[in-house]
Amino acid sequence: MTAKDSADIWRIQATVPKEAVPVFEAALEEHATAVLAFEIQDGPDKDLWRLDGFGEGEPDRPAVVAAVALAAKVAGIPEPEVTIAREQPRNWLAENLQSFPPIRAGRYFVHGSHHEDPPPVGTIPLLVDAATAFGSGEHQSTRGCLLALDELTGRRSFRNVLDMGCGTGILGIAAALTVNAPVTAVDIDAEAVRVTDFNARRNAVGPRVASYAGDGFKLGVVKRRGPYDLIFANILARPLMRMAKDVSANLAPGGKVILAGLLQRQERMVLSAYRMQGLVLEKRYKLDPWATLVLSR
Repeated sequence: MTAKDSADIWRIQATVPKEAVPVFEAALEEHATAVLAFEIQDGPDKDLWRLDGFGEGEPDRPAVVAAVALAAKVAGIPEPEVTIAREQPRNWLAENLQSFPPIRAGRYFVHGSHHEDPPPVGTIPLLVDAATAFGSGEHQSTRGCLLALDELTGRRSFRNVLDMGCGTGILGIAAALTVNAPVTAVDIDAEAVRVTDFNARRNAVGPRVASYAGDGFKLGVVKRRGPYDLIFANILARPLMRMAKDVSANLAPGGKVILAGLLQRQERMVLSAYRMQGLVLEKRYKLDPWATLVLSR
């Protein structure tokens, strides 16, 4: 989903107890492009979690209400209040630039063009502005991927990299800056691909990063350019589970997979899908409330 300067982005919002989050998250995923969960840490709703589901176009209100009512019954809690509203037009780029401080993740130093100081000595700088596609490095799941990449590339090399659901391309670009290998970046959103191309050129790795718009592993070029010995997938828990078979089919022998976009409580169900494909957990990075998983065959 793109954070467009458009009035056609809609938000579904509900507040539920922590233990009910997985049930409601699954319910909202049927009616939104992306579902995010946030722990409320102060105020009268402390110890509750807020769920925000975003999508383009007005959702089917009766269907959303019915899904929430069923989720409440399954979770054994009173039915929460649900709000469905159109997001007001906003200049996401200008707002995010102001709230995007430099990020340090292992050797990587992610900064926007508004940051004028030189990068710290010994770091690998990535110039990535907050843009019209999600994924500017400030999110903990992205940071977890960079930490995993930093550790993996510190002990081995890679010959072929796939960044599935590339967003702004930050992970593929980081890989291209670290290892001399081709990177295939894929996103279902053509705007994300445009931003990835732009960022790859800005970071002087344009020739090594090939970006494609399409429906994930269904895109023919993904198979043609594989297999890959390093695959990133920083998306959401349920899409990660659905693509487990395709990830395994496109992974080279001895390859590594970095999964992110899942909450720590979703780790078990995501791991189960990948273990069924013969992959094993090598390491996890916990950056509350998110988890990043490194898998190998």
